[in-house]
Amino acid sequence: MLSRNNVGGWTKPAPRLYPHQWSWDAAFIAIGLAHVDPDRALRELEHLFSAQWRDGRVPHIVFDPRVPDYWPGPDFWSSAATSELAPRAPATSGLIQPPMHAIAVWRILESAVGPERFHARVAQLYPKLLAWHRYLAQRRDPEGTGLITVYHPWEGTDNTPRWDAALLRLQVGELPPYTRTDTSLVDADERPSRAEYDRYLWLVALLREAGYDDDAIQRAHPFLIKDVQCSAIFAAACGSLERIAEFVGAPAVERAEIAAWRERTAAAVTRAWDEELGLVLDFDVRTRAPIRVSTSAGLSVLLVPRLDPDLAAGAVATAFGPDFAGAPGLAFPVTLSTALRSPEFRPRAYWRGPTWPVVNWLLWWGLVQQGLAEPAAELRRANLALLSRPAARFAEYFEPFTGEPLGSLDQSWTAAVALDWLATHAESD
Repeated sequence: MLSRNNVGGWTKPAPRLYPHQWSWDAAFIAIGLAHVDPDRALRELEHLFSAQWRDGRVPHIVFDPRVPDYWPGPDFWSSAATSELAPRAPATSGLIQPPMHAIAVWRILESAVGPERFHARVAQLYPKLLAWHRYLAQRRDPEGTGLITVYHPWEGTDNTPRWDAALLRLQVGELPPYTRTDTSLVDADERPSRAEYDRYLWLVALLREAGYDDDAIQRAHPFLIKDVQCSAIFAAACGSLERIAEFVGAPAVERAEIAAWRERTAAAVTRAWDEELGLVLDFDVRTRAPIRVSTSAGLSVLLVPRLDPDLAAGAVATAFGPDFAGAPGLAFPVTLSTALRSPEFRPRAYWRGPTWPVVNWLLWWGLVQQGLAEPAAELRRANLALLSRPAARFAEYFEPFTGEPLGSLDQSWTAAVALDWLATHAESD
């Protein structure tokens, strides 16, 4: 699968639906490749970071110029024409995605036989990772709350009900006619609705108008969410970046800076815990209120380094309870993307109910980091049972009650997490 989607130096997320390089897809792909071809795994990230912006941000899409007919494409984003911080080439989007990259680099070093042979390349990548983390800590959290602010649903989990209230407040202006690439390849009921997509496009228009400038965006942009999933990943990634900094012999002042980011963000994610829901909650900057919606993002507290054991136990109880992996009638006991009893639950609708192997990998990895071997092994076995069926086709996501593959088939990051689960079974079991 990963070989078939290899386009030379990097791997596209899927054969047709995602023909360019996506940021957190690249990190997951590198995690899978770490076990079979660590050189290629590192090249995935080197290619992605070759498109890093001058302010340190890593764009969520790096466009392949050999694929001109994808929409929305480079002209829609107009990143280089709009912002002097964007690279002139290759063309990129102006958004970000969760910062999985340091986790992936450390996974490569952990898995490699003789990791010292990658020292020079990792030493070259390290300053780019540091700049990326500094951008997130400073530009995406200027208030110093410890939580990362996202500007658009595409910066994480597109049509999750976490964003519903913020999107409904939008006053969408006039949009030019458009034809979506996704619904020409995948059933429309498995993708965001037309109304949701209109709002996504309008938000990009506002960001483009602001020149993708963080200061201007934070003054006036209508969609500003402190995202607990992105933040928990950032806290975990800072832990990995600390290890990378030690590996390359980075200065003590940089190591202290990374540690401070980790500690601040870990504390902020922990404070977002809602005892009643048994989840951590996002925070809407515009309404100054937590978003009390139950999704798998709220379980991301398990990624926080050295989490309080009582809090970890509460998250495990929710993760394996009747709204998620313990929901009645599931084909396999894997975590749902939206809580079963949530009024927004839809079993086929993208992030509103289906189960995503990559999200299950994140929760499994968090359990392993917390030393919770038994629930980690349980989640890993259930996901491998789901994915090992011939009909599964390494789908992007799955209908949870039937196991039907949904979205794009032959998805690279699904194959990658399966590889990691298979390669590290002794560690997790």
